[in-house]
Amino acid sequence: MLVTVIGRGHSGTRAMSHTLSASGVFMGDPLNASGDLLPPQAMYDACRVIARRVRWRGGLDWDFSALATAEIPAEFEALVRSFLQTVLTSPAEHRGWKLPETTLALPWILRLFPEAKYIFWIRDPRDCILGSHLTDNLAWLDVPAPVVDNDHLRRAISWKYQYDLVKATRLPAHWIEVRFEDFVLRQDETLARLEGFLGIKLAKIPVRPETVGRWRAQPDTACFDFLEPALRTYGYELPAAASLERTTIC
Repeated sequence: MLVTVIGRGHSGTRAMSHTLSASGVFMGDPLNASGDLLPPQAMYDACRVIARRVRWRGGLDWDFSALATAEIPAEFEALVRSFLQTVLTSPAEHRGWKLPETTLALPWILRLFPEAKYIFWIRDPRDCILGSHLTDNLAWLDVPAPVVDNDHLRRAISWKYQYDLVKATRLPAHWIEVRFEDFVLRQDETLARLEGFLGIKLAKIPVRPETVGRWRAQPDTACFDFLEPALRTYGYELPAAASLERTTIC
């Protein structure tokens, strides 16, 4: 079995990586404290290669259609296989990896590894963007996107881009979506779902309920209106209409 965890940085994917490692899944070597496979540079460069095929229509509108049909460049495949060398050459029965930037390369990762099992990890975007992450600045990975001065808005745009990219991608045969909040607050139930999906017994790791809903303690943190559809889709608490920050981005 080959498995990977898909999700934006700060979405809590480390919990799934640690769970898989504790359950006997080889997650590559070396790993950092977040359960990320290192070194990440080859995957960063692969993200830059795929970004060249994304067309930005302006504002918060991207056209990902070319990613489904364009020939995957040899450069991209070589970079990905270099990044995954310890995973792909391991004799372990169950292997996988986690690196948030994998999300930015998802359409072509799926085409390279169609039989892999994909765990899409979702977290309330208001919590997900409280802290900074490398992918906040999409331009750093050559993704065409609006240039804004507000750090919090920049993180929200990055969250939406990655959410839109996943939703525009034809999903593989083996795909499951898991909310971070369910993993923390209903761990036994969520582990049972994941065990059915993966076909292996999963270890139970410590979780911290206080990591859920941290945005509530940040009264000055805006909830941008363009995040509302995702909040509805995944059943998150909706903000009062008056508290939504209306955003026009050119």
